[in-house]
Amino acid sequence: MKYYILFGPPGAGKGTHAGAISEKYNLKHLSTGELLRNEIAAGTELGKQAKDLIEAGSLVPDEVVEGMIESAFETIKGYDGFLLDGFPRTLAQAEALDSILLKKNEQVTAVISIMIPDELIRQRIAHRAQIEGRADDAKEETINHRISTYHAQTEPLIDFYKKVGKYHEVLAVADTIEENRASVMKLVDSINN
Repeated sequence: MKYYILFGPPGAGKGTHAGAISEKYNLKHLSTGELLRNEIAAGTELGKQAKDLIEAGSLVPDEVVEGMIESAFETIKGYDGFLLDGFPRTLAQAEALDSILLKKNEQVTAVISIMIPDELIRQRIAHRAQIEGRADDAKEETINHRISTYHAQTEPLIDFYKKVGKYHEVLAVADTIEENRASVMKLVDSINN
């Protein structure tokens, strides 16, 4: 099985390119947000825990998210691997993922990091907010907070995965989705060969 992690700051195009990567390589795209919604809708024990926390305005703790990921690895069949989107976000989560995979005698195949500079993050989030009517994303302080959270929490993972030779980066700064997709797919193709 292949276990890919999709990385990148808000607005880099992870959601935009995940479908194409998943389709080409027969991977199950696992978005933590979607997993949470599915568990809640199914009324599972994990889902009930998550629902109570979300309704109380709390963040869902790592062990709940890790449980959902591990459950997905065990129950989802018919794919050649997984594309993790939104997990891991912290070093603790990266170490937990390694432990989950070790139990299966597996390991992370590669990290696919779609990078854009901060100024482009601001432009893309603001543009997306206009198109999708996401007023919360249109505020400059919200955008700046999302950027600083990304740098503080997720950037340490870059070094973590570089040290083990799993980190692969592509710049997605072209003007069109198609040009950026071509760059992303070229990177993924190179990892698979």
